[in-house]
Amino acid sequence: MGDTAEEAEETAEQRRRVAWRGARRALWRPGFRSTVGELLARLTDSAPDVYDLDLPVDMYGNGIVETLEERVAGLLGKEAAAFFPSGTMAQQVALRCWAGRTGNTTVAMHPLSHPELHERHAFSALSGLRTVHPTSEPRMPSADEVHDLDEPFGTLFLELPLREAGFVLPSWKELVAVTDAAREHDAVVHVDGARLWECVTHFGRPLDDIAALADSVYVSFYKSLGGLGGAALAGPKTLVDEAKAWRHRYGGQILQQFPTALSALIGLEKELPLLPEYVAHARVVAAALREGFTGAGLPWTRIHPEEPHTHQFQVWLPYEADTLTEAGMLQAEETGVSLFPQVWGRGGPGLSFTEVTVGAPGLEWTADDVRAAATDFVTRLPR
Repeated sequence: MGDTAEEAEETAEQRRRVAWRGARRALWRPGFRSTVGELLARLTDSAPDVYDLDLPVDMYGNGIVETLEERVAGLLGKEAAAFFPSGTMAQQVALRCWAGRTGNTTVAMHPLSHPELHERHAFSALSGLRTVHPTSEPRMPSADEVHDLDEPFGTLFLELPLREAGFVLPSWKELVAVTDAAREHDAVVHVDGARLWECVTHFGRPLDDIAALADSVYVSFYKSLGGLGGAALAGPKTLVDEAKAWRHRYGGQILQQFPTALSALIGLEKELPLLPEYVAHARVVAAALREGFTGAGLPWTRIHPEEPHTHQFQVWLPYEADTLTEAGMLQAEETGVSLFPQVWGRGGPGLSFTEVTVGAPGLEWTADDVRAAATDFVTRLPR
């Protein structure tokens, strides 16, 4: 019985993948739906534009890896940066290093932050760190909430944007205030900037101004830049030097990483300049979705945030997740238009949500296109 159910789900998953990958129109085409050949072709086509391919390959973090580290440090206005094979490793190392420097193993962070939900509590299991939560509200903690924490903490951890709450960001004034509140506690500030690249539009500040509010910043190369993977930790040179020692201990000093480093440099060169355009168009898409759903007669919908802070946002609809996932697959199969190319999540009884990302393919969609696709999607739902 169990095998039959598992086989049925595998069949359904494969059908969804074929439908979503085969759609002629989509708002975003993530790299993880590509073939190996497609990614290799993309890499070799663009690599000569960002690096001298006649140079020797990297060995244990030199060469192209150092070039990437210097580029990231410059973009963020930090003294130095260290490349890591994953953001999980980069964040664990950052928090461990700061705990040693501050003498305090307590980290103040939101309970929806990535290390709390998606890293198997590695910072506690491997480094003996613990967390306190300034707030459980689905937003970044306020300066007052940080100020009023009744126990000392060594690091304030801020995820910008807070993905699980809907890719939400504070205002610039609120961000400055909360970092000031941390320093009143004699704490350092670490930013989980996996999606920091696309925050400049909301804050109206360049990357280095945003990063200047933090003592250290982690950034990802694949979430918004389309890289094969990898991350970087930027901050003071002494911290980065220590982080590289811990990177070695954690198994992150890998012989050769030039494919990942090349893809990151390509992302910085080609995708980073386009992110403000994606953010602006995400606001057009969000408004058109709302209009399309309302015009199609849906009794209730929620676009969150109402005006997206980045090029990603949540859509909430009053149906079960399986019903919405099925509708999205059928739309892709029957029309070649993939409005929601992913599995929906359950948000409560009869209520589900999904994430929408607007990338380069989404720029081709007009507001009328989005409204029409939303109307078509609704026709596939039970009424």
